[in-house]
Parts: sequence; structure tokens; C-alpha cells
Amino acid sequence: MDATPAPAATAAEALVSAFAAAGTKRVYGVPGGGSSLDLIAAAKAQGLDFVLARHESAAVIMAATEAELSGAPGLALCTRGPGVGNAANGVAHAALDRAPVVLVADGFAPAERAFATHQYFDQAAMLGPVTKAQFSVGQMAAGEAAVRAIGAAMAAPRGAALVELSGSAARQPAAPPPALATAGPPAPDAAAIAAARRVLAAARRPVIIAGLEATEAAGPVRALAAALGCPVLVTYKAKGVVADGDPLFAGVFTCGAAEGPLLDRADAVVMAGADPVEFIARPWRWTVPVIEVATAPRALPYVAPAAAVSGALGPALEALAAGAARSAWSPDEIAALREGWRAALANDPRSGRGIGPQRVVEITQQACRAAGFDPRVAVDAGAHMFPATTFWACERPGDLLISNGLATMGFALPAGIAAALHDPRRGALAFTGDGGLLMGLGELATAATLGVRLVVVAFNDSSLSLIDIKKEARDLPEGALGWPRADLAAAMRAVGGIGLSAHSEAELAEAIATACAATGPVLVDVAVDPSGYPAQIKALRG
Repeated sequence: MDATPAPAATAAEALVSAFAAAGTKRVYGVPGGGSSLDLIAAAKAQGLDFVLARHESAAVIMAATEAELSGAPGLALCTRGPGVGNAANGVAHAALDRAPVVLVADGFAPAERAFATHQYFDQAAMLGPVTKAQFSVGQMAAGEAAVRAIGAAMAAPRGAALVELSGSAARQPAAPPPALATAGPPAPDAAAIAAARRVLAAARRPVIIAGLEATEAAGPVRALAAALGCPVLVTYKAKGVVADGDPLFAGVFTCGAAEGPLLDRADAVVMAGADPVEFIARPWRWTVPVIEVATAPRALPYVAPAAAVSGALGPALEALAAGAARSAWSPDEIAALREGWRAALANDPRSGRGIGPQRVVEITQQACRAAGFDPRVAVDAGAHMFPATTFWACERPGDLLISNGLATMGFALPAGIAAALHDPRRGALAFTGDGGLLMGLGELATAATLGVRLVVVAFNDSSLSLIDIKKEARDLPEGALGWPRADLAAAMRAVGGIGLSAHSEAELAEAIATACAATGPVLVDVAVDPSGYPAQIKALRG
């Protein structure tokens, strides 16, 4: 008797198997009807965990964070209509922060389109500006759609892609996905390397600016800096590429004012994987030659480079380091400029209305070190990000996570959850303002349900401090930029986590020590004095 043939794989299974083959470990999302449950079941069959978020934007941010840390494509799912609308902010973050993420959204089958208008809009068109490619299962096989979406998301510069999958299509038989192409960036061109070396050889005081792409080439960046003996500035995304404690570390580059004293002394700049999306909207004001080293040519560089090298970043930087002459920078000069940068950005007000933001960061790191807790740190958008990115010392790439290209509020908490899931041994810490936290308060419940090792430090000043600084003399209605103080610690306790409060430096140190000893999520609600922010932001940006 003939054996019964094995059932054919479904489209949902074929799609998920492509991500499993690419190294994806988790699916993040908020399911609805249609294809969502088929995808979750297929993920379980393939050994991929499903993480239920409370909001679709947070789910995509989680997927993007894990993609940045793992190097594998992130995968998120959502229902159609409002699910896609909610996910759009997270997709925009992935696009502008160069994180390889694929959103699989429930779609409309052709038969439904003959009569359905409820929840319908052109989802691909809506996400078109923030996705590199859009695919629909039905117009092509599920496995092919997944592989092409992964390829688009992973290609330099990395970003987001969309796959639409209707419920009926998800359950159709499907062939296995085609093989994934694994080729990385091409080898850098020898002529371009030679041109870059000529520019570098003519410089006596070069400066390296390391950006987001340099997180995968930290060793070559450090080797080039050591060969030149020159200072290195890092973007927010590249914090830790050169450790804060390295004598060659000179500060953070934003294209603002704070790094001006260093760059004003430079006679050449090496852009090592620094993407223009990382810089604030200010014209490039230095006239020295720039060497652009990137994985792909920049569509809109801030400055016309004197030499441009594209391709694999590590080999390009190693080629520049080979035979590089020692610069004229002295260790004492670099140290003085670094300390001047830190002093200019000091934020330690003493008005008595709360704890200075700089002290919040310093006390938190001191307490973590004393407890042997070495978390990755996620930083939200808002005024508190300036002391957090300046005064939290990093040692390795990925020590600090931030939404820089999009700079969205509501980032730190979901990013911290994903970082803690990715590496439970290290856990995570999220610095967030009360405004950003209130935007995504439901993710505290996500953290509590998952039991992740996460410390949330909430800078609670009852206002949109960064926007409040910008109001100048405008006559705004009362309450336009602030709200009554929220008891954030009580909110954390209400969803099953540990909630603590701190109104003094001693209380903060004690609360962080308690949080470091916990095995699950803890929120520390810190009363913060925002009065030092205006001077700090003026020093940073001019």
C-alpha cells in the first residue's frame, strides 16, 4: 500500500521558515484576524518565540532592536487596517535607523476586494515612504516574498520591508522558500582606497567620526585610530565603538556645537560608517577634506567627500590603517578637548526641585557597577537623552540603544524589553522621560508578563521638557506642555512589576540597588529637576 503523502507546507509556514533560515529567533506583534494566528502557529512549529506586545509600533521597535543586536532580520506581524496604521511609526524607526525589519501585515484577498471597504486602505502605499520594498503573497509565492523582503531589508543601507498576507493565502499549500543569498557588501575598490590613502597621508590632524555602520567594524575603527593616534567622535548609534574610557575617545558627534572645538583643529575627517541620517539638520561647516567610508554610496551626503570608499567597512578601514603615519595630535590635547566637551554639557542643577539629570545617570551607573549589573541601555527621545548619551559610559558596540534617525518617543521601553530577551544574562536598562513612557505605558505590562530583567528609570518632571525649552516668548495655553505629575511607580505595580520612587540622590541609589537585585522588571520613578536642560542643549547644539 502506498504511503500517504506528507501534507504540503502552507504559505505561512513557508514564510516563517525563510526567517528561521536567516537566523530570526522571535516574532513580535499584536495579532488580529486573517493571517496572524497562522503565522504564530507556524513560528511555534519552526522554534521561533512569539512576543505579544501591547501596541504595534512597540512590536516593530522590539523587532528592530533585536535585529540591530543580532544581525539577523527582525520580524513583526500585525492585523490589517488599524494594525498597519499603528505599526507605521515603528516601521519609520526601522527605516531611518537602518534596522533590517520585515512587517508581515494581514492583507485582503482578491475576492474580498470585490466587496470589502471596512478597514481597507492601500497599506503598501501608506508604508511606501518608509519601506524599501513591498510584496503581496498571491502576487508571488510566500517563500519568494519572504526571501525578497529579507534581501531588501538586509541590503545596505538596511531598512524595512512589507509583506501582505491574507488569511486565505496563509493557509494555501506552498513550496519551500528559495535559498537566501548571504553575500554581504562587496570588497572596497582598490582605486578608491588609494585615493583615500592619499588624502589621509596629507593630513597631520585627522579626526575619525564613527557612525552606525561602524558597530560591525569596531575592531578596525579602533585599529585605525591607534595607528593615527587621533581622536574619535562617535554618533549616538555608535556609542561604544570606541569606549568612553579610551584615551582617543573625544565625545559624541551630532553636527552640533559641542564638538566644534575639536573639529575646528582638524585638517581631515574620516567618516567611518557615519550615516547622514544620524546628524541634526545643520549645514556642514568645516572646510577640511572628508574621506567617506561606507557600505554603500550615500544618496545625500552632508558634504562632498574628497575621497569615497564603499563596500565592506572592515577591510576598507584596515587598508587605511596599513602604513598610516602617526598624527600630530597629543594625548594631553585630546584629553583636554574631551574634558572640555563633558564640562560644556554638564547638567547638575541644584534648585531643590528634584535630582539633576546628570546625577540620575551617574548614580544609576555607579549602582549598577556596584551590583555587578552590566545592562544594555535604551534611551528615549526627549531632553533626558542628552545627559544619558553623554554621561553613560559605554565599552562595546550595542551598549547604548537609541532611536536617532527618527528620534521617536516611546522607544526606550520596548527596546529595553527586546534587549533583555536577546541577552537575558546582561538584561537591560531604559532611560525614559515621563512623556515617552506615558505614550507606551502598556509595554510595562509586556515587561511584567515576560518577566524580563529590565530596569526602567523614568525622568519624571511632568512636562515635555525639550519642547518647553523651545517655546521662547510664545503665549501658550496653560497645560500645553505639561500635565499633573503621574505616579509612574504605582502604574508599574498595577501591571505586576516592582515600582519604586526616588526624590533624593540617596533614595535613587537605594532604589537602583534594589532594582539590580531583582529578577524581573522594576520601574524607578525619579523626581527630576529640568532647570539645567536649556544651558545643556544650547552648549550641545548652539
